[in-house]
Amino acid sequence: MDESLDEAASVFAGLRPRLFGIAYQMLGGVAEAEDVVQETWVKWQTADRAGVRDPAAFLVTMTTRLAINVIQSARRRREKYVGPWIPEPLDTGGGPEAGAERAAEVELALLMLLERLSPPERAAYVLRESFDYPYADIAAILQVSEANARQLASRARRRVAAERRTPVSRTAHRRLLETFLTAARTGDLGALEELLAADAVSYTDGGGAVRGASRIPVAGRDRVAKFVVAFAPRFWPGATVTWVEANGRPAVLVSRDGAAFALLSISASGDGVDRLLWLLNPAKLGGFQRNAPAGS
Repeated sequence: MDESLDEAASVFAGLRPRLFGIAYQMLGGVAEAEDVVQETWVKWQTADRAGVRDPAAFLVTMTTRLAINVIQSARRRREKYVGPWIPEPLDTGGGPEAGAERAAEVELALLMLLERLSPPERAAYVLRESFDYPYADIAAILQVSEANARQLASRARRRVAAERRTPVSRTAHRRLLETFLTAARTGDLGALEELLAADAVSYTDGGGAVRGASRIPVAGRDRVAKFVVAFAPRFWPGATVTWVEANGRPAVLVSRDGAAFALLSISASGDGVDRLLWLLNPAKLGGFQRNAPAGS
């Protein structure tokens, strides 16, 4: 490797967590984000680097634009996805949460909401809310005016805020998940109803590969509580629970005979548990475990 390319590799390596974080939060998939980062690296190697005054701005711009291009094809694939789609989780027990400045911005429930934004809105939201980029920089990256960049970010914030409650603290989150696990494993309908928000929704992502996985979201406190009680006799016997951290929040891996078959994550506010996310898709579970930091 010549000196110039060696220096380029060093610059890229220092920025890689941020580049991956931007791509991951925009796309909700680890493999897709890795592909975008790899394509950015290839383009960086062949770029006229001598003419690049700000390597960080250059690489972030390239990553964001590549991710916007990928969103379109990803959406087409997800239209054919069997059942609810949950973003591919990241084990964040070993360090920064997908490169974000604020851990709350990589929560799975939030990434699901970002799916409903247009690609420019999503890019503006991620750059502003997760990485605190100035509007002038966002405008340059998206090739729009600064006023338009502000409008994109503001519209995205309003759309997210309309459906997202203020998350509880990390300690309260774990306590609520512990309480939910106890009620779910014992089939305690009353306890579940007390714990769930009135408009709670349960999503099960089996990706069409898990027999018996619900292919539609279950909505409403009473229906969700009854749903959890109904599958308890099949789901929990013989299962062991391991605490992990997924996307900056406590979650649990559920295993049987040493093999994980589910990742359970929740989102919760002062109103109670408002989202249950049951990840059963074997491919996503395998990715979560492979990408776990050493020792986690």
